[in-house]
Amino acid sequence: MTDDSRSSNPDLSTRIDTSRPHQARVWNYWLGGKDNYPADRALAEKLREIYPGMEDIARHARTFLGRAVRYLAAEAGIRQFLDIGTGLPTVDNTHEVAQRVNPTSRIVYVDNDPLVLLHARALLTSDPRGACAYIEADVRDTDKLLAVAAETLDFSRPTALMLLGVMGTIMADDQAYALVKELMGALPPGSYLVVEDGTKTVKPDAAAEAERLRDNGEVYEYKLRTPAEIAQFFDGLELVEPGVVSVSHWRVESDVFGTPAEVDAFCGVARKP
Repeated sequence: MTDDSRSSNPDLSTRIDTSRPHQARVWNYWLGGKDNYPADRALAEKLREIYPGMEDIARHARTFLGRAVRYLAAEAGIRQFLDIGTGLPTVDNTHEVAQRVNPTSRIVYVDNDPLVLLHARALLTSDPRGACAYIEADVRDTDKLLAVAAETLDFSRPTALMLLGVMGTIMADDQAYALVKELMGALPPGSYLVVEDGTKTVKPDAAAEAERLRDNGEVYEYKLRTPAEIAQFFDGLELVEPGVVSVSHWRVESDVFGTPAEVDAFCGVARKP
């Protein structure tokens, strides 16, 4: 079994700042988790006041991850996943979904929050026939994360690049698109890109208020983009049907209650030709 965590400082607990909210812990709260602190819960409640339904966005985004990984592992035959911006572990993490389809799947998680790394060490345990590793790095540090990820993944083979709720943390559009292009450029043909991020389409007034709070420094920096702007991340790639849609609509099965309503997080999956 390969389970590996890379960090420049093994004493991670001393580096966890509980006085300031962190995106991963805020989302953990919305998902009903317990790995959050008063500052995280206060911000989560504040955002929920101005944007009711944040829990729905968080839950639909999480279930989209499961559907996307199942598609990639079962239908597209992908056996390697580079999941950047992992967030705090919960149910049906990337490696669990992929290794249920094929136990030999190899997954590398990347995040820059020491609390996430602490939980990753304890919870992100691979099937012994596959591999699961964790890198402490920022998405901007592409050289580092690709070099270390290559110790677990074979970048001569098709790989899925997962960027869920991550590119919104890159405020400059040019930088965000360039980072995705650089990361995909390191992967061979047959690889896939999965992107999901917050939008300002379904509830534009609430989104505008959230952006006002962000600009005043009351919440962490996060760029809400339009679906068209999210679609630009897939330029030069072959989008999988149904294209760029709300996470609640990507290959979801309707039930007796019909198709879920759109939520303000859009996504897509695309293949590198």
